[in-house]
Amino acid sequence: MRRVRVRSSSLAAVGYDEAGRILEVEYRNGAVYQYFAVPPAVHLALMAAPSLGRHMNAYVKPVFRCRRVRAASA
Repeated sequence: MRRVRVRSSSLAAVGYDEAGRILEVEYRNGAVYQYFAVPPAVHLALMAAPSLGRHMNAYVKPVFRCRRVRAASA
């Protein structure tokens, strides 16, 4: 999935597959997670949020099932 770089102290890049409703997030530590059944409006709200990290912690992580795609770098 193609990710776009973002300005955030905790997130490095964000990708979204609208057809599959998968949000893919690369964190600054190198970890990559996919979040499932994410509506397009949630992706848009994340990208427009003043703090992407706070938005992830409040509205994405506690709500959507996820899986780790890549572990954090050592």
